[in-house]
Amino acid sequence: MTAIGFLCPGHRGEDDYPRIEQLLAGAVRLDLVHTGTGEDAHAVDPLHGADFAGRLTAAMEGLRLTGAEAVVWTSPAGGFAHGWKGAHTEATELARQAGLPASSTSLGFVHAAQALGARKVAVAHAYPPKTAALLRAFLADGGLEVTGAEEVDALTAERAADGDEAELLALARAADTPDAEAVLLPDTALRTAAHLSVLEAALGKPVLTASQVSVWEGLRLADRRLHTDTLGTLFTREPVVQL
Repeated sequence: MTAIGFLCPGHRGEDDYPRIEQLLAGAVRLDLVHTGTGEDAHAVDPLHGADFAGRLTAAMEGLRLTGAEAVVWTSPAGGFAHGWKGAHTEATELARQAGLPASSTSLGFVHAAQALGARKVAVAHAYPPKTAALLRAFLADGGLEVTGAEEVDALTAERAADGDEAELLALARAADTPDAEAVLLPDTALRTAAHLSVLEAALGKPVLTASQVSVWEGLRLADRRLHTDTLGTLFTREPVVQL
């Protein structure tokens, strides 16, 4: 069984990971270790705090006990807030500390879009304007053109975490544009694993979400590909292992 470790900034939406374990028929173990980012994971400044490296180092100690084969830092804002170069530097430092292949959800979104051949993307999120601008710049540096409205309803993380399928669909539709080749929902507070098939069927295009992309990125780092039609188009491309 492949084991993937996730460094998580908070507790919202984390029940997506055991759900994904179930959807992948027990072929992976997904271990979460919390870093304790603070109260507002959407804001930019706390992500650059002086204790950032210290908190990740402490969390890494917990990760080493899980037997993980790869590690993913799951705060999208925690990755893209540092810019394209900074996100790679961060991943390199995580890999050095862990002694494992490492990446972030932010980089995973770019890698996933590339795997799908999507260059134009729509983005639905709940970030404040300053953070949203950093996200757009990060995606552009990764070769992705944002076609949809970046700012939709000013959802709080709490509301996003409690949203149902209808609200998720409304969120994705609000950002989608006809020329977008995929729709991105990068907010880690969103519980999306159970709704990916419905979202993609309604929009008629791939949908990439934080928990889904984080797991896919971890599997990519571990050189493991799992195929399932329950986690969106991303998990149906060129599998190494057929479930």
